[in-house]
Amino acid sequence: MAIQLIIFSILFLSSLIRSTFGFGDALIAMPLLSMVMGVQFATPLVALISMTIASILLVQHRHGIHFNSMKLLSIYTIVGIPIGLLMLKGLYEPAVKFILALVLIGFSAYKIAKPKLFHLVDDKLAFLFGMGAGILGGAYNTNGPPVIIYGTLRQWPPEQFRATLQGYFLITGTITVLSHGLVGLWTTSVWFYYILSLPIVFISIGLGRLFHRQIPINQFDNYVYVFLMVIGIMLLVDTLPNLTKLVYFG
Repeated sequence: MAIQLIIFSILFLSSLIRSTFGFGDALIAMPLLSMVMGVQFATPLVALISMTIASILLVQHRHGIHFNSMKLLSIYTIVGIPIGLLMLKGLYEPAVKFILALVLIGFSAYKIAKPKLFHLVDDKLAFLFGMGAGILGGAYNTNGPPVIIYGTLRQWPPEQFRATLQGYFLITGTITVLSHGLVGLWTTSVWFYYILSLPIVFISIGLGRLFHRQIPINQFDNYVYVFLMVIGIMLLVDTLPNLTKLVYFG
């Protein structure tokens, strides 16, 4: 009973964060659920819930989608997923997580400082961010950070940011979920917790929508950058012990 309470609490928190900002659920839920029930349980469960949230938020914000960006990012992500799956078989996870953590912290600090050196005016670099997202998604179920950074560099307003991310997450999430089914990750336990968590997810979506409306438009980017920095620090703390072992034991 205690384990069930912990699982549902993690899912509520991660879903609330996703509903408020439009991203971040997997980066919160994956490490926490992995510690409680293991990666093979956490990965398909988080993917199912993420796809569910994306479907609901997309219906609510469908008019704000930047379709060209969503299409290009999704295509290149799909191309990058097999690369991530290959990396999953190697010993690269600690190193890649470490690099991702540094990128998130550095980018967030850079944007909070507001040097205003550059931004993206078109989708010419969508392939770079999409491939990066696909590699991270295929390997670690965390395809969000490169796409989030891309959206901030494209200077999407909050509603477009939120809507475009949901369209992207729904497309890539559907492919991820089906892949999990093909490799046998759809267990009875995963479906049990997924179905029981749906009321909690629906409540968190409603609360997240209220919280999202309370964020001033001119402050939205700062909230995103601070949140990204927190995620980067969490990844760094989680990765350093494993990276140290990899360096020592080769």
